[in-house]
Amino acid sequence: MRQLVLLVCMIWAGSTCTTTCRAGMIPSWESPSGKLGFFPISNEVSFYKNVDDAGVDRGETLQIISINSFKLLTTFNFEFTGDFNFDYTPGLADDHYIELSIVKPISPFVSLNVQRIISTFEPEPVNQFGVRFVF
Repeated sequence: MRQLVLLVCMIWAGSTCTTTCRAGMIPSWESPSGKLGFFPISNEVSFYKNVDDAGVDRGETLQIISINSFKLLTTFNFEFTGDFNFDYTPGLADDHYIELSIVKPISPFVSLNVQRIISTFEPEPVNQFGVRFVF
């Protein structure tokens, strides 16, 4: 289903927008008016085998990082970070940590950040509001 949605988006973008591949396999696109666009920055999937300092097996981790820039009259970034652990925490078969962020660049060095954290480590989701400095 995801591949079908991506294909439809690519066809729509290709017929109405300028498309280029700037980062990986996901194409960037921008409408002819310049008011709407999508620009991938970093989309990565990693798989880890975890071992602690004593050499004890701590399971596996699947990590997904997706950072993309969107333009809808103004530019902002949407960031997704997810760590999905299997046999990592003693007593739990699996646990996870997910961050969803919307970042609005104010200048090349300063951005405003709104973030939601969902994890098995906290009983409720946590909202964060802050300033990000780029250096």
